[in-house]
Amino acid sequence: MPSAPDFPAAADRAPVRRALISVSDKTGLIDTAKALAALGVELVSTGGTRAAIAAAGLAVKDVSDLTGFPEMMDGRVKTLHPIVHGGLLGVRDAPDHAAAMAAHGIGGIDLLYVNLYPFEATVAKGAGFDECVENIDIGGPAMIRSAAKNHPYVAVCTAPEDMAEVLAALQATGATDLALRRALAARAYARTAAYDGAISAWFSGQVDDGAWPARKTLSGELRQTMRYGENPHQAAAFYTFPNPRRGVATARQLQGKELSFNNINDTDAALELAAEFDPAQGAAVAIIKHANPCGVAVAGDLMTAYEKALQCDPVSAYGGIVAMNRRLDAATAKAMVKIFFEVVIAPEADDDAIAVFKRRKDLRLLLTDGLPDPMAPGEVFRSVAGGFLVQSRDTARITAADLKIVTKRQPTEAEVRDMLFAFTIAKHVKSNAIVFAKDGQTGGIGAGQMNRRDSARIAALRAGEAAEAAGLPESLAKGSACASEAFFPFADGLIQAVEAGATAIIQPGGSIRDDEVIAAADAAGVTMAFTGVRVFRH
Repeated sequence: MPSAPDFPAAADRAPVRRALISVSDKTGLIDTAKALAALGVELVSTGGTRAAIAAAGLAVKDVSDLTGFPEMMDGRVKTLHPIVHGGLLGVRDAPDHAAAMAAHGIGGIDLLYVNLYPFEATVAKGAGFDECVENIDIGGPAMIRSAAKNHPYVAVCTAPEDMAEVLAALQATGATDLALRRALAARAYARTAAYDGAISAWFSGQVDDGAWPARKTLSGELRQTMRYGENPHQAAAFYTFPNPRRGVATARQLQGKELSFNNINDTDAALELAAEFDPAQGAAVAIIKHANPCGVAVAGDLMTAYEKALQCDPVSAYGGIVAMNRRLDAATAKAMVKIFFEVVIAPEADDDAIAVFKRRKDLRLLLTDGLPDPMAPGEVFRSVAGGFLVQSRDTARITAADLKIVTKRQPTEAEVRDMLFAFTIAKHVKSNAIVFAKDGQTGGIGAGQMNRRDSARIAALRAGEAAEAAGLPESLAKGSACASEAFFPFADGLIQAVEAGATAIIQPGGSIRDDEVIAAADAAGVTMAFTGVRVFRH
């Protein structure tokens, strides 16, 4: 390893005499160039950026005038030259650096403003392989890294916000200070890391060998710094991925306080569940509390779906999150504001519905302009000590054709519909999960217990309490389908569900005691279907 050179300490204040600008996104470019020119900064640029600046009537030198080499190979080679990188990397106060710069005619570059080829946007629009490759920037990241390394003397900008800070400093004091240049360098390295991470992730996807890549990079952009995390003593922030999945990360918040850490987690869970149901087939409403559904329903109209979802567990719904798969109307909005909810999220909302919510200023209303695709591939992550786990998104979807009826009694068409609905809900309930459902409405949900029998007991209790609260003569579990997201390891969980009133059971199957569980179902006269698919959620 080479020893570190004994460079002089950097001066706090560094003037800007020459700036190199090369931007793909030219938003605000001319205003920036004019501001720099007004400060007496010499402008150097490349290709289309130089042409745009010149067209605005500003003096600008082409980078080829510095290097003595023309832009070539369709623009692949234009800034990869010692004149450019020497100007960025030269330590101004080091005698040997200064001598080398003088000997080779290298002028210092004090400010670099580069934003990169739009690789992420090119991938997001579904461009072909060759177009994506051509949008991999080479010279841009190289210059950014050079300038960031030499931040004691060079200010590096990769976004308009960075340039705004530099211009403010130059206009106020005629120079940038070391603290600003160091902060800009940190941002610059984060940008090139994210850029390379996006390229790596895309390229790995082009190698169809079925293997996980040897290295995996995660990168996000800071969306929100939060007051705290799950608890007040925990710091927290919200980062979004490039081209994020439609949902909380893309939603417009029309009103209410900033979303908290728990709000975002719960709202994401609510919308993902509501999106499981095709709005063309019916209105769906999901009410979530602590990332678990406490009531879900599908009906012909949104108001009915909301009322049925709320009926399942009105106690837990208090302070919860409501998501729907259809446009929010005023009538349903009026019903919702009668109860305290933290967040309501919908694809869109009528103006009258928005007006209703404005009377409840603390209630957060989010609009997503669409629904996440429950069948779209993707990855989910979880941190562990020393690393992280990654798995593919759970896109399992069970249809009637997938069901294997294992009991003597065959299900009715209504029971099949109820079983499929219940199993869809169970996919979004923390394990162990038991869900009672009938006629497009959850009757009782048992979540997160250490054994399946206790989950069944809790679901049955909820179904009874819900019926009592609604003044109904029978538990909402009576005549319902009962879904278990994983197999029944013993017959006791099934027996608990039958005693609660379930007449149809749906579960993955696969236990060494399947025969015992099937026998218990036959003895009780209920029907049972195996899906062959487990939908565990921790």
